[in-house]
Amino acid sequence: METNNLLKQISFIKEIDKLKYIQRKTKLFDSNRHENDAEHSWHLAMMTIVLGEHADQPIDVLKVLKMVLIHDIVEIDAGDTFIYDTLKNHVNTEEELKAANRIFGLLPKPQADEFIAIWKEFEDGLTEEAKFAKAMDRFQPLLQNISNKGGTWTEFNLPYQKVYDKKEAIKNGSTTIWEYSETLINEKVEKGILIK
Repeated sequence: METNNLLKQISFIKEIDKLKYIQRKTKLFDSNRHENDAEHSWHLAMMTIVLGEHADQPIDVLKVLKMVLIHDIVEIDAGDTFIYDTLKNHVNTEEELKAANRIFGLLPKPQADEFIAIWKEFEDGLTEEAKFAKAMDRFQPLLQNISNKGGTWTEFNLPYQKVYDKKEAIKNGSTTIWEYSETLINEKVEKGILIK
């Protein structure tokens, strides 16, 4: 590999270290410490490996791994948008696209193009891989909030329907994981943590 490519790749590797400083609203399992984006991405990657068999359709696990590892890198520039934010929509924005072009653009062009395409595929959520990646992205914080007696749901006084509607995207990637998630959400209603 040519030296120029190596230097670009090392520049990218140094840049993405900043992901460790992007704090999320959710907290670690049974903890008061907020999770950072790097921890979140690592956890999604492990969940993909462990839970991939529960995808509704056959998936390319390596592609899903790439998606979950790079999907939040844009937050280095764009910041983390809380999924229940009422002021800023949690969708692909011009700000995030600009961030994707800048950060992935540090890489040699073929890699930059691949990473941007994978990031866009995740954001669009249309392929089986993107559906499963998004299911993992919604399932992991659900588990965190369950372990923390409601976590951000309680902290931000979120109603049942809002939580249910956001988490329902899980079923696009895995009916099995969605049915389990739905049971957990409904149990929180019975315990008074989520209000219908």
